[in-house]
Amino acid sequence: MRRHLPVQLADSVLLLCMLVPFGANLRAQSNEVLGEIELVGATKIEKTSGVWVDGQYLGYLKELKGSKKILLLPGQHEIVVRQDGYQDFTSKITVRPGEKQTISVKMVRDPRFQMPSVFSEIKLSVTPDRAAVFVDEQFVGHAGEFGGVAKSLLIAPGHRKITISLPGYQTFSTDVDLAPNQKFQIKTDLMKEGTSPLSPE
Repeated sequence: MRRHLPVQLADSVLLLCMLVPFGANLRAQSNEVLGEIELVGATKIEKTSGVWVDGQYLGYLKELKGSKKILLLPGQHEIVVRQDGYQDFTSKITVRPGEKQTISVKMVRDPRFQMPSVFSEIKLSVTPDRAAVFVDEQFVGHAGEFGGVAKSLLIAPGHRKITISLPGYQTFSTDVDLAPNQKFQIKTDLMKEGTSPLSPE
């Protein structure tokens, strides 16, 4: 058995040497395979709109750059940009390996949208404040737009479902019954995926 031990050891060292450069090449290849999509918006409306790729929420438009830039596998993808009171902007694209595409986003007002004559007011204090906010499953903006001085979410009174979500975090959801002109506050720290709330002692 002793005679075979050095041979096995030498084999494992050789295998390790082969794996290290292979892993480095794999990382380099994965960056070359992905295509980059840059979304450009002219006004604050576009820049604060929410972005979905293939049905997954990514964040709001102006933050999707640098370390948060959109990198996609080659092939067909659907990009949807949403803003409360505006029609969805939809673009179907073909991503090619290593290529960058720039898409100019223009939001158009939805003629069916009407502000309620009487409304309730919700102030949000959410961490992270870039999380998407939905009222009755309709995207209305990101949490940072509805917190702080003179900033709040104005919605029609009644029974409303408020959902706050962000990729990598557990979704927060609550139901509220709002009276006309009522002011309501929601405070929450979103928990990262995979963590569990502390159990009460």
